Amino acid sequence: MPGTLLIATHNAHKTAEMRAILGSHFDVITDLTELPGMTPPEESGATFAENSAIKALAASLARPDAFILADDSGLEVDALGGAPGIYSSRYSGDDATDASNREKLLRELARPEHAGTPRSARFHCAVTIAFGGEVIARFDGTVEGRIADAMTGDGGFGYDPLFIPEGHDRSFGELSEEVKNSMSHRGRALERFREWLNERSR
Repeated sequence: MPGTLLIATHNAHKTAEMRAILGSHFDVITDLTELPGMTPPEESGATFAENSAIKALAASLARPDAFILADDSGLEVDALGGAPGIYSSRYSGDDATDASNREKLLRELARPEHAGTPRSARFHCAVTIAFGGEVIARFDGTVEGRIADAMTGDGGFGYDPLFIPEGHDRSFGELSEEVKNSMSHRGRALERFREWLNERSR
């Protein structure tokens, strides 16, 4: 599908990841760095899907001529009742960084009440596609795994160095970009988007 895809993010890592997966489908793939005057919307939704739709519609109003892709994703840890969930990016507070979020997660899991508790977890991603100020599609992706006792690898971003996907003994921080994209929550949601694009182009 020729045209422009604007990814509703300022995260250069995320833009690069999505460009690697979707690059063949669009003439141009850009992100919110081209809209410096846009005020980020309040992510007031109670779910990943609601927040991704909020971000997609806000960007679509600013660029109604472009296809907008917004995702909301995060880590759900069973021992923590599904936390950090929709608060994954700001788990350690308003000034959170990837490092501080990972440190807080390890501290929480080290609390006595979690001793011996399985460290099962999953990444979930909800992707919303908008055009002309309207939502036109939505896709989901999930990858199951567990939280490691310590960070390993320096690849990826966010909680990647702590998350070991099912069927592997290395974290997302250690696995190659190609392997990670083939199984990641975002990769799975984007693959469903790619299938949708292929159907529309027939």
